[in-house]
Amino acid sequence: MVEYTVGELMCVVAARQLEDNKSVAVGTGLPMAAAMLAQQTHAHNLLIAFEAGGVAPQLPTLPISVGDSRTIHRALMATTLVDIMDIISRGYVDYAFLGGAQIDKFGNLNSTMIGTDHSKPTVRFPGSGGANDFASLAWETMIIMDRHSSRRFVKKVDFITSPGYLDGPGSREEWGLFPGTGPSRVITDLCLFDFHPKTKIMRLIKTHPGVTVDDIKKSTGFEFEIAEKVGTNPPPTKEDLRIIHEIIDPNGIIFPKK
Repeated sequence: MVEYTVGELMCVVAARQLEDNKSVAVGTGLPMAAAMLAQQTHAHNLLIAFEAGGVAPQLPTLPISVGDSRTIHRALMATTLVDIMDIISRGYVDYAFLGGAQIDKFGNLNSTMIGTDHSKPTVRFPGSGGANDFASLAWETMIIMDRHSSRRFVKKVDFITSPGYLDGPGSREEWGLFPGTGPSRVITDLCLFDFHPKTKIMRLIKTHPGVTVDDIKKSTGFEFEIAEKVGTNPPPTKEDLRIIHEIIDPNGIIFPKK
């Protein structure tokens, strides 16, 4: 039996959502590791872009930020944030990979604040950075939430930093965003969601090994859709774990050494 951590499982599940011959704009941490793992396994031609300007680098090991010098190692382009946003707005980026502090049933993300008064928040988070642009302009948004709880999966986010489907079907288009765009996957420490094509509400499609649908209901602050047949995410393989620890993150930046 292969032993693995929840973080390793999330990385593998996230990587499996990325297709070959596609492009992805990623943030720091698990999204970056997932994109690297996809490149190393089934999506060798996946193009990775970074907010700070690196396009299609040959990443030697996991960068610690989107501005790390490794994000332009043997890259096709070493440009600027302005050019990256221009590339995304022109429709050349298939996936944006994001996270946040809160998420609601339509995939709206909050990474700005907790509370109702913007001038005096209960908690202040880092804010948008390029996340709003990524979620607004990329064709699909993939989201990683590392702690699935009712405090983070809420009926209404305290602040919309990055738009999902806003108020539901048609809302993105009403606000001037491109038709056919929006969140497509949510990866958590319990399960994998997609979004119902008609209601645009988060839909459970796979649980992690040992997790039940009731476990997920108890940890979610809103009612979500459930697929007709809920599957189980296959665990990481020995080769997945070898790549994670020997190639992607040999220094144990986000995956502690064993």
